[in-house]
Amino acid sequence: MTQTDILPDEPGFLRRMARMLWADKFALAAALFLLLIVVLAIIGPAWLDAAAQKQNLRGRNAPPFEWDRGWLWIMGADALGRPLLARIIVAAQNTMMVAAGAVLFSAIVGSALGLVAGYAGPRTSQVIMRLADVIMSFPSLLIAVIVLYILGPSVVNLIIVLAITRIPVYLRTTRAEVLEIKSRMFVSAARVMGASPARIIFRHILPVVLPTLMTIATLDFAFVMLAESALSFLGIGIQPPEITWGLMISQGKQYLTTAWWLSFWPGLAIILTTLSLNLLSNWMRIALDPVQRWRLEMRGRKHG
Repeated sequence: MTQTDILPDEPGFLRRMARMLWADKFALAAALFLLLIVVLAIIGPAWLDAAAQKQNLRGRNAPPFEWDRGWLWIMGADALGRPLLARIIVAAQNTMMVAAGAVLFSAIVGSALGLVAGYAGPRTSQVIMRLADVIMSFPSLLIAVIVLYILGPSVVNLIIVLAITRIPVYLRTTRAEVLEIKSRMFVSAARVMGASPARIIFRHILPVVLPTLMTIATLDFAFVMLAESALSFLGIGIQPPEITWGLMISQGKQYLTTAWWLSFWPGLAIILTTLSLNLLSNWMRIALDPVQRWRLEMRGRKHG
């Protein structure tokens, strides 16, 4: 099996992926929901930031589904009379930005270290793996709490802390994949042909590892988003006037018995986004695996 078996170059590859996605209705619904969230995160603040910040004490804790107030108040209002729907849409940007930044940073650093640890000699590998062991020896949320308490909560600090705690996931996975792949025939052939280690790693090994890393990153996105929500709920995440879904839940916890919707709607947004990421990750695991994707291809032909 070569790297072309994992990431085929034929022109119809994207068409095949689209057909396989269409065959899995749950993954299709998840992809469409995530696309909607991304679009709202991009255009939401410019569109609804003024409405999300405007206070109306007469409408504080207004219940949901009061259609006479307008569509922005369909989810009700918070303790300062601000429409929850507008705030959830605006908060999507910070929530997605933190999760995407942490996943991207940890994936790049962890994968690079894993490629080096897997292909280099045992001494270099041991040094890198001990670094991963040190990071993993502390609970990730505990590290985040300590660092954010010392440095102060901000978007940049939150991304860096969450990224550092996720580096070992990509490092260990990449190293294990490289140790298995570098003994395959196509890597040995490239080595005999005089290819440099850098060319072998980036041209022959990385394309084979990439589908696994993409699947892990999709799943890890959900984990990081939940971690950010937990930190915001504890009060050491992003601070007002900036908002995230986790911060909205934290602000509404004191009204759970009288205004449940303050925490319910942002919590539902987190649940649906996490569920969609898990469904899409499961689909990617099958679709990018040449041994298993025939199931989706058969279903795609049947539905097509």
